[in-house]
Amino acid sequence: MDYKRIAKHLAFTPLHIRRRFPPAVLNNIAGAIRECEDSHAGEIRFAVEGALPLAVLKAGKTARQRAIEVFSELRVWDTEHNNGVLIYLQLADRKVEIVADRGVHQLTGSATWESICRDMENQFHLDRFEEGAVAGIRAIGTCLAAHYPGHGGKLNELPDQPVVLG
Repeated sequence: MDYKRIAKHLAFTPLHIRRRFPPAVLNNIAGAIRECEDSHAGEIRFAVEGALPLAVLKAGKTARQRAIEVFSELRVWDTEHNNGVLIYLQLADRKVEIVADRGVHQLTGSATWESICRDMENQFHLDRFEEGAVAGIRAIGTCLAAHYPGHGGKLNELPDQPVVLG
């Protein structure tokens, strides 16, 4: 058990999230998702979690494992063409994970997602949370547009508003 990590998460408060992602920033992220989804037939969700629940920490779960759980909880997999993508930001550990549904992942692969994650993390380390989030959304949008080009009147299958967990 990593006691240093547990202490860091226990010290992390909801105020930490609100400072980095106030309502105006969350609305701008939602706007970026809406704008981006106009250019492709994919679906993007953005979730930010401050501290992990104690049970998750005690189990030693990684940010990746938690992102997969959130992907399922938010039903990002539940799109007609299996083209949903989750951007998961875990603030206490400063980790970004991208989980893509099987349809998208087969076409894009892990290296693309890893590159976008590292670029976002670099922005977040500079306290550029809005800029990093929007840049990540646009990069994912470019990937989705290459494989799922837009066709007017697309049904929005998943909410665009970011989800704040914990």
